Amino acid sequence: MRSLSLDQLRTLLEVVECGSFSAAARRLHLTQPAISLQIRELERRFGLKLIERLGKQAHATVPGRELIEAARRVFRECDSIDAAMRRFREGWIGRVRISMTLTSMVYKLPPILRQIRLDHPGIDLVITNTPTPTSVDNIIHNRIDLALVNLPVQKKQLKITPLCAENMFAIFPAGTRNLPDVITPGDVAKHHLLVEQQTSAAYALVIGWLAGHGPQTRQPMPLGTVEALTSAVASNLGMAIVPEVAIAAHSSDFVVRPLRPALSRTLALIEHRNKPNEPALELVRNALLVLRESGPSQSGSVSVAGPRTSSMRKKKRNRTERRPN
Repeated sequence: MRSLSLDQLRTLLEVVECGSFSAAARRLHLTQPAISLQIRELERRFGLKLIERLGKQAHATVPGRELIEAARRVFRECDSIDAAMRRFREGWIGRVRISMTLTSMVYKLPPILRQIRLDHPGIDLVITNTPTPTSVDNIIHNRIDLALVNLPVQKKQLKITPLCAENMFAIFPAGTRNLPDVITPGDVAKHHLLVEQQTSAAYALVIGWLAGHGPQTRQPMPLGTVEALTSAVASNLGMAIVPEVAIAAHSSDFVVRPLRPALSRTLALIEHRNKPNEPALELVRNALLVLRESGPSQSGSVSVAGPRTSSMRKKKRNRTERRPN
């Protein structure tokens, strides 16, 4: 059987939409006999009557209507093919689907994503915000291409590239007094602790840090994201343990203390081990690996001197100034 002709399908559509062979011929810039020939060949191919005349009007038969619906789907796909090929011709490189934690999206990725846009405008970036467990599942099932997650992650299907360590700090509402210079799990037990949602990697990290040093007398309150935690602490709803990057620009809004024992989390890039490499994917992957070159965060970049420490320093300075020579 001969291959189905798109020209014949287009002719059938035009005849039915125009209601006549002559009108379809004018629209397609063909002669009426040429239109009639294409319809006869199409009917001969399927062995069915596709067009019937009612007076001067041409109408589709029942099988003709079925064929027209299929033809419309075919032409929609053809349009998609044309659009895809046009994008390649105009410099389109490909599409990369990235998932990331909200913290990395807010604090780490904007300059990198901006640079990708400037250097490679032919790459379509599809960016979503999901917690680490969801990103892992999406990578495994090929719903996304790359993901930024918080370790630990252990899946044999994944290629895992650690990027940078993020030191964790305790934050308290501004004005909180009589805090020790460092915060232990025992100190946390005296306060109302706010934590990220239970499905997050950060929740397990903080709860594990607490559990290793005796039972807590108060149950922590899950609030969702790091941004929700910092907002809640600023509103005097409790204290929280958050990554340094979330407080570096707003340390004056909180009383910040380091932890003992120290606690950190690692941001990592994950992808499927069997993911075929493509030009767009490689370019985006290399851009994200810049985070690895920046190295771990430095604990000294956040001031941890709260009101109590500042007050003591001021009193000491005043006493020195009054001391006689």
